[in-house]
Amino acid sequence: MIKRIFLFVAVNLLVIFAINLVIHIVGVEPYLTHRGMNYKALLTFCAIFGFVGSFISLQLSRFMAKHAMGVVLIDPKAPGGTEEARLVETVSRICQRAGLSTLPEIGIYPSREVNAFATGPSAERSLVAVSAGLLSRMDSKAVEGVLAHEVSHIANGDMVTMTLLQGVANTFVMFGARVAVFAIDNFLRSRDDDGKGLGYFAQYMLIMLFETVLMLLAMIVIYSFSRRREFAADKGSAELAGRETMIHALESLRDYKDQVDHSHPGLATFKIHGGARGLVALLFSSHPPLEARIAALKNQEPLQRLTA
Repeated sequence: MIKRIFLFVAVNLLVIFAINLVIHIVGVEPYLTHRGMNYKALLTFCAIFGFVGSFISLQLSRFMAKHAMGVVLIDPKAPGGTEEARLVETVSRICQRAGLSTLPEIGIYPSREVNAFATGPSAERSLVAVSAGLLSRMDSKAVEGVLAHEVSHIANGDMVTMTLLQGVANTFVMFGARVAVFAIDNFLRSRDDDGKGLGYFAQYMLIMLFETVLMLLAMIVIYSFSRRREFAADKGSAELAGRETMIHALESLRDYKDQVDHSHPGLATFKIHGGARGLVALLFSSHPPLEARIAALKNQEPLQRLTA
């Protein structure tokens, strides 16, 4: 779990660190004037750079997921009677119920984990992928519930929402780190007889340190939102495929809760199954415990199942 948290935070920090390096090499710091720091300019500057990385990642998400996970796409016109044809037929039916006019790309990735994920920059350019482990261990009813959950993510626009949230987090991580270092530098200048304050290298290293700490705190907020998003996708799946179907899918996942691949942390928030144990692990988990998700579905008011 600690390794997964570290990898996910590291990916986001690398984007910000790369931006910082370019800023310092080129010397583009429009928020610093002879009068001190222009906070409005700083916030604008951080927002531009904070959102750029997030939206680039979103646009490349489908391509990167296919290559990182080794996803083999299914031909929408696959011969009838095959497992691939059944997947296409099930996703098509669910998409019609969800009001999606474009069928997402559908694929299978070679992994023993019992999982699935959806990603892509928009509903028209999305991908739904299931693991080979899920197909070999789950019955058709459970698979339908899983697919409905992933289609719900697409219909809800969760990929874009998470990107916007990450952009906001990146903005305030960059902004907060620079404000803190500027304040420390001013304090030291006022105490030093020579008024030198922090040196160039010390400022750079302190910015990196503060950004690391702030990013860890931001991840708690992001993961909290992600867990709420999972409850919403579960409810959406219950509307699309039936409450009992989704409960059956989650109960089936519970039987394989240890079969989760954490080697691609960037995709963790888009999978149906995450897993978390302990308070610290739960704070940095993209998914609520399966028991809580099952209980939430069982305790909800009667749902109106959507029809095509």
